[in-house]
Amino acid sequence: MPRERLDEPGLGLTGTTWTRVSPKLVWTELVTTVLIGVVVTAGCVLLGVVNGGFGRPAGVVWTSVAIVIGVAALATVVLTPRRVRSIGYALRDDGLVFRRGLMWQRFTAVPYGRMQLVDVARGPLDRALGMSELKFVTAAAATNVRIPGIPAADADELRDRLVELAESRRAGL
Repeated sequence: MPRERLDEPGLGLTGTTWTRVSPKLVWTELVTTVLIGVVVTAGCVLLGVVNGGFGRPAGVVWTSVAIVIGVAALATVVLTPRRVRSIGYALRDDGLVFRRGLMWQRFTAVPYGRMQLVDVARGPLDRALGMSELKFVTAAAATNVRIPGIPAADADELRDRLVELAESRRAGL
């Protein structure tokens, strides 16, 4: 998988080597976005037609909502490749660090000793493209860390490595 060095001095991540997710993730994200965008837009257009089209205020509102949703879906499709390229993770001495986001970047650190469960999930489209998603359960109820788009063989290997690290760190508590 592609690796890159990225310095984030304000976050204490200077010299961190990030592993990017598979570029195939773009396809799953695009399919999901297009399907949801088409269904919701078509539903709003249908509601607009049922409520009188442009001849009545309710029809105009639903048609306007359909246009806004269609434009938002199109903008999401355009930004998806760049958004997927921004997703990455790094294994450090004390824990796993996950990053994502274009404008609002988010960095999440999961200490190895706090990991209770590392789950590998593969949906139908992920299986067809040979990808997996890792989900982490920690002691914190609000933790929702998931890394999508990891090649299936790498996901199994990474899961085993993280479980091993988590067990060794919990034993030291």
